[in-house]
Amino acid sequence: MVFRESETVELKEAVTDEIKKEIIAFANCDGGRLYIGVQDDGTVVGLDDPDHVSLQISNMVRDSIKPDVTMFLHYETIEEDGREIIAEIRSVNHKFFEFSSKLPRNYQYLEPKLKTMLKEKITRGKVELSLLVYNIDVKDTSVKVNEQVASQYIEAIRTIAPDLGITDDLSASDLFRIPDIFTVIKEETDEEQLWADISSVVGSALDKFIAMRETEGAALKADVLEKADVIEDMVSKVEIYSPESTAAYRKRLEDKLKEILGSSDIDEQRILTEAAIFSEKTAVDEETVRLHSHLSQLRSMLDSDKEIGRKLDFLVQEINRETNTIGSKAADIRITRLVVDMKSEIEKIREQIQNIE
Repeated sequence: MVFRESETVELKEAVTDEIKKEIIAFANCDGGRLYIGVQDDGTVVGLDDPDHVSLQISNMVRDSIKPDVTMFLHYETIEEDGREIIAEIRSVNHKFFEFSSKLPRNYQYLEPKLKTMLKEKITRGKVELSLLVYNIDVKDTSVKVNEQVASQYIEAIRTIAPDLGITDDLSASDLFRIPDIFTVIKEETDEEQLWADISSVVGSALDKFIAMRETEGAALKADVLEKADVIEDMVSKVEIYSPESTAAYRKRLEDKLKEILGSSDIDEQRILTEAAIFSEKTAVDEETVRLHSHLSQLRSMLDSDKEIGRKLDFLVQEINRETNTIGSKAADIRITRLVVDMKSEIEKIREQIQNIE
């Protein structure tokens, strides 16, 4: 395989800080390939510990690049049976499992098998698998030489050379320009061995992809829990402000009646009735109780080892609905502002849980 740098290919002999710039550049366009263990001139020097290098790059990306782009998995390269196989798995947010692939034309018939293989371990996300297969030692290709045809060409050329007055400088390289002397024959491929090689590489890439998602999942969990705590604090403030709103309304109503009637002799019962009606219209007790319950359920689900992605979608919808109801009832500017902030945090959680299976 020949390595050359281009707009979408970068060659690095070893891991350096410059790699971060290349990754950011690829992330801001249509992506690219970064080969570690290859010099700028394409000379392969290899890596003593590819797994350590993979971890080193993953940590570098996670710690230094924001927003996080670790959803893009580095490719896995191994050589088996004279083949170099490169598998790359990438995934972006999606409610369901959606598979697409970029396969060489000769291997597109493997797409259903590869899809099934990935679907067994990935249930959510828009997943793309890229696969490249290079025949390094040309094991499945042979070249046959038709010596009889070559001899006839040589004899004919040397026969006419004196008659035409041309120099007989025929060389071996000239024979490559003559048709019918060389025939390239593609040997029959061992389909079972081919699938074993490809599935091994894809399986290794998939395992690392899952491990990376688990690491990211832990970070997502911490982030969602932090936002849930922020929302719960706001709900507690709503519970404090709501009764205060009713008391303030009663005071305003009483002051207004005194101003209009010019007397302190006011029907107290009427004021109590109006305050009760106002309280009933603006009461958010039921909504705050349900929000506390939903947030508690959210924490429990995040501690589960089962698939919770779709359930989280529905739960966050309910949290958002209760928050909207509080907003529609709010007669206190403090509660209105809290609702705006709560909805902002809910939206952040909604985006994050798209990454959770």
